[in-house]
Amino acid sequence: MEFDYLLDVINSHINLRETIDIEFKKGTGGFPGAFWETYSAFANTEGGLIVLGVSEKNGTFNIVGFDEDTIDKYKKDFWSSSHNKNTVNECLLTDSDVADVEVLGHRILVFRIPQAQRTQRPIYCGRDPYNGTYKRNYEGDYKCSKDEVQRMFADADVNRPADCRILKNFTIDDIDKASLDQFRRLFAVAKPDHPWLALEDIELLTMLGGYRVDRVSREEGFTLAGLLMFGRSQSIVDPECAPHFFPDYRLYSSDNPIGNERWIDRVYPDGTWEANLFQFYRRVLPKLTSVLPMPFQIDEDTRIDETSTHIALREALINLCIHADYTVNASLIISQYPHHIILSNPGALLISRWQYYRGGESVCRNLSLQKMFTMFGKAEKAGSGVGKILQGWSDQNWKRPYLRISNKPDKVELHLYLESILPNEHKQKLYKIFGKDCQHWEPDKLMVMALACTNAEISNENLQFILPSHRADITELLRRLKGEGLLESDGYGRGTRYHIPEHLIQRSVTPQTPEVDKATKNRITLGEIARPNRKTSEKSARHKRKTHEETKTAILNYTSGAYRTADEIAKYIGMTNTYAIRTFITPMVKESKLQKLYPQKSNHPFQKYTKAKD
Repeated sequence: MEFDYLLDVINSHINLRETIDIEFKKGTGGFPGAFWETYSAFANTEGGLIVLGVSEKNGTFNIVGFDEDTIDKYKKDFWSSSHNKNTVNECLLTDSDVADVEVLGHRILVFRIPQAQRTQRPIYCGRDPYNGTYKRNYEGDYKCSKDEVQRMFADADVNRPADCRILKNFTIDDIDKASLDQFRRLFAVAKPDHPWLALEDIELLTMLGGYRVDRVSREEGFTLAGLLMFGRSQSIVDPECAPHFFPDYRLYSSDNPIGNERWIDRVYPDGTWEANLFQFYRRVLPKLTSVLPMPFQIDEDTRIDETSTHIALREALINLCIHADYTVNASLIISQYPHHIILSNPGALLISRWQYYRGGESVCRNLSLQKMFTMFGKAEKAGSGVGKILQGWSDQNWKRPYLRISNKPDKVELHLYLESILPNEHKQKLYKIFGKDCQHWEPDKLMVMALACTNAEISNENLQFILPSHRADITELLRRLKGEGLLESDGYGRGTRYHIPEHLIQRSVTPQTPEVDKATKNRITLGEIARPNRKTSEKSARHKRKTHEETKTAILNYTSGAYRTADEIAKYIGMTNTYAIRTFITPMVKESKLQKLYPQKSNHPFQKYTKAKD
């Protein structure tokens, strides 16, 4: 059984802290009853570790451990209770998921709780799912609402997809004829010999899943999928259909940080068009792809000379539409920035994050919607959609797409960065320190070291924005890089930061590189390496002679009307990255003189700064 992550945390003398995927319980007064709430929460979220034998006092966790008899008793208690329906509805663990390990001379008991599959959720305590179902967020375990539990039951019913629900008293007048006719034309272009093209509207909708006859009750009518795809705006938001439906695309200009509500273009249900999924897709796709390299022409939505990146972005837009939970009080939201696109859809992810990135599994919440997009050649059913997204971004050498999952309400966000993972200047910095052999490193290693070269420090948390890996896997990668002597660490627990060792930086410094004031005790950064010539050195020297206020004025002038990274600012004022951040950038943000591009994420790996508006 793999417990390297936990053991590495403890044996490295890191202050233990409860996180979203690890919970520590003392357990000296008997097998803790609260264990099962956390068991339910982990199973219904993304899994995790429960550790018995660790106490907490004033925010610090101490190992207390158990003797052999207690270990044996607690194992028996667990297996007995896990198969008792009065305790929990389902046991997810096998023998390999439970183990006692010795840490610093103490024996503790560790349980690895897997994420429950879609058909197993909800996992709940006791006999009442509406009173015993829990999920996990950064504040700990919380009891799910009745609506959350009902959505889990709905997602678990794979034989009755959410979008096949028959809507009562809806007629052909609720369908937008223009949308259906446009769909027919695209269908004919994609599959000109298909027999469905000869069918009447109701017959075609029946074949697509937009109209259905229930074989048991003989009830018939238009389905949720039919209305969502082709319906009139007012019919879709009828209380009997999808009252919370609100597709929303927003384009933000370069001088607006993420989180700012100002936009320069928007597509939303404003009464000027029939706001169904088909029309939303047709209006938004050209706007999204307009920022991509090698733009292509669209003729009746038929692709002409499109790249893998265009295909990737189209798949991402379709995934947004077909995987959303339209019963949740939330919207389909697309936020487009010059170098960043966020696609947010309501609902829980039906597979694990690991399964999502691995691809190849066709798990869809709305199968009829998926069929509709497939029939005019725009969607894949074989689970290759995510693979195409990752491939498209990889082909452009852009930062890997990042998936963010949240709850209350359930929401899945796909972050697509239109920025190179390894620009030429970053390559030169890597080659300067490690030689050109580094280009043969594995992708994740290359990515981590590239960020370490261009930032004063990196952390597990900000790497989670970049690597599609579990935080435990990132911890293992960072530990390995430390073992290879490529990184050093400072701090403890979730506050641990990593940086390139000073001797590696010093080794790569050319004789022309100016010396850094040792009194500051700051590491030489690659910002210094980038200034080997005399002219640049003299410029740096002039900056160093400036007073504190003059340097702040220079930073404001440099960032006026443009976003700059901390590394760029440090180079401009002739200082190390760390010193510039601590002495100028952070204080100027607090004084509201500088404004962040990502104000809600203090440790965002791609943070930039601009002069705040007066």
